[in-house]
Amino acid sequence: MNLDLNTLLGDWPHEPGAIKVRKIVGLDGREKLQLRIDLGVLQMEMSGRPDGARPHGCESLLAYHQQRAGRAVQRGENYELTPEQCAELQQEGIQYYHRYLSLFQINDFAGVVRDTQRNLDLFDFVIEHTDREELSWSLQQFRPYVLMMNTRARASILLGEGKFAEAMLEIQRGRDAISDFFQRSNFPELAAKSSEIAFLDEWLEEVRAKRPLSKLEIMQREMETAIASELYERAAELRDAIKMLKTQTSA
Repeated sequence: MNLDLNTLLGDWPHEPGAIKVRKIVGLDGREKLQLRIDLGVLQMEMSGRPDGARPHGCESLLAYHQQRAGRAVQRGENYELTPEQCAELQQEGIQYYHRYLSLFQINDFAGVVRDTQRNLDLFDFVIEHTDREELSWSLQQFRPYVLMMNTRARASILLGEGKFAEAMLEIQRGRDAISDFFQRSNFPELAAKSSEIAFLDEWLEEVRAKRPLSKLEIMQREMETAIASELYERAAELRDAIKMLKTQTSA
């Protein structure tokens, strides 16, 4: 068997600045995810740990440590992560980063929500099980980005369903979560410089501008136009219809 990858890479060239992703069917008959990088191709499983490994028989290293921590709690003991274990968990988190970035490119937003939430759970776990701030911050520094990607995926699902109001609330929640993180950190001034917050603010305005008007908003605009045109009888009819609609909505 020829192990040279040049033919494969030549048929799918790397493009600087572009994230190129594709699905393929593996020899085991299951779908795989491939991410083209400058030096080759990363291939990942669609679920479970991206590299397909099962550390200590568990779905992931995080799941293994969560299991051990749960047992320690039952025994009334503290579970403390070593610096080496934190580094291993961070490396595993990078695998999930590569996958959720790839899934976002192919609009698999449910998969992005799953993997970003998994890494947020990782951050929380490390905070809980280490007293060393430098170990915690080595992961926490990425929370704003992961929160942004989680928010983008959740809101994209809602927008795909035509739920503009719910999507805007989701974007606002994500933006507030990032701001709250900075305010509770040792670097609250970073909130004003956050590219993640800036992106979500801009996206929120775009979604708001594209949001279809509700029946109530359309009637209110028609009433304003009627008043401006001195069509007072029509304005009065619209006013009464708006009152009735509001009553029905609140009932």
